[in-house]
Amino acid sequence: MKNDLQDCLAVITGASSGIGLAVCTALLQRGARVLAMSRSLGGLEPLLQTYAKRLFWLAGDVTVQADLQALRARAAQLGQVDYLVPNAGIAELADGLDMAAFDRQWAVNGAGALNTLGALRHELTQSASVVFIGSFLTRSTYPGLAAYIASKAALVAQVRTLAVEFAPLGIRLNVVSPGPTATSIWGSLGLSEEQLEGVADGIAQRLLPGYFLESAAVADVVLFQLSQGARGVYGQDWVVDNGFTLS
Repeated sequence: MKNDLQDCLAVITGASSGIGLAVCTALLQRGARVLAMSRSLGGLEPLLQTYAKRLFWLAGDVTVQADLQALRARAAQLGQVDYLVPNAGIAELADGLDMAAFDRQWAVNGAGALNTLGALRHELTQSASVVFIGSFLTRSTYPGLAAYIASKAALVAQVRTLAVEFAPLGIRLNVVSPGPTATSIWGSLGLSEEQLEGVADGIAQRLLPGYFLESAAVADVVLFQLSQGARGVYGQDWVVDNGFTLS
């Protein structure tokens, strides 16, 4: 039976690892065509071998306008875009008043995501769905991640109003906010292995199942938001966090 993802075109940024890679995998498994952009090939290499006719990779950085224009041009060659997931993101430990740290993280997590939409807005179909990636931490706190949290919170706030602006075009905008997920982003925080283990143990105690999310669990929610099953959902932020924000 044909599903509503079959043969559709999806564009994913930050696609080479973590949640972006999981979203690409899930879309390809359901018959979609995927245009994936990332700074390196990473985990996409085996997918390119398996789905050579439906996965298209473009090297690029969402903070570089020329790269986003190249993404737009490649999408135009492939046909109108049905689904967009501006997933590229970074996290950095810094003092909460370090505005340079905020600028660096906003450039990717906020402006990078919004500029991706801006670059592709005229390539979207009239019934397209866009899912941005937020963070469970916008409902919590974590010392050292104030700038990261602020970048995600600002993104969510802007998406809510953009959802109203894009609705008359038939385009749905929403957010999925992952909780603690087993991805490589934790390794980018600059913590020692011992420190990371301590952080992981502390977080796991607040997770109802007692363990971190898998990227695939978040990807499943993203795909549902993209699909016609969520056709009545506009401007919402769905938190997928294994219960972290309940305690």
